[in-house]
Amino acid sequence: MSDVFSLKGRRALVTGANTGIGQAIALALAGQGARVTCAGRRSCGETVAAIRATGGEAEEMILDFADPMAATHVFEGQGYSILVNNAGIIRRADSTDYPEADWDAVMDVNLKAVFFTCQAFAKALVAEGAPGAIVNIASLLSFQGGIRVPAYTAAKHGVAGLTKILCNEWAPHGITVNAIAPGYIATNNTEALREDPERARAILERIPAGRWGRPEDIGGTAAFLCSPAAAYVSGAVLNVDGGWLAR
Repeated sequence: MSDVFSLKGRRALVTGANTGIGQAIALALAGQGARVTCAGRRSCGETVAAIRATGGEAEEMILDFADPMAATHVFEGQGYSILVNNAGIIRRADSTDYPEADWDAVMDVNLKAVFFTCQAFAKALVAEGAPGAIVNIASLLSFQGGIRVPAYTAAKHGVAGLTKILCNEWAPHGITVNAIAPGYIATNNTEALREDPERARAILERIPAGRWGRPEDIGGTAAFLCSPAAAYVSGAVLNVDGGWLAR
């Protein structure tokens, strides 16, 4: 059982791996022995350097999911067996005023690109008769409504649904499909909330763990879901939120 969490010999692609949660996931996978392709619309050089500094294997790839089909030709014949769909954007406005352009941009990156990237990945594995693991990054707003983020909420509800249907179709091929729903994580995206004393206090008061999450909390969970230890876990949307949804 000593290798039950090992990813040695596996090749992974992590999208949005240049910073925050995506960077932590890439580091966690590499820490378990995977060779990681760190993909993003901007350079992931910092993540690659951090992995290599600890003796891991990594390279970067520029992928801009403003084109939802950006990754459709990435996987065939390349030996990938792990995919983590982390890249995402958010646009805020009252629902009465929400622009169509913002709706389309968010849905393209956060939902359409997730589906077609998963599709391309699974096609390659099914053709090779090889098993694999997909982890999609969902959100607390896969379960809740939020405020002033209608496209983001709709997309993250969609990610939860996609995770379940793709599990149903691909589990017979040995491909697990799961999602992680992060809670309030201390990243650049939540900096404004953490710097607002009233909002930060209200958030912390609801989190049973009594702290903001760390990116590595998500990284460790992703590594588990990609490992042999999670071979019988599929179709799950796993909350990593310090107990937020239980409150």
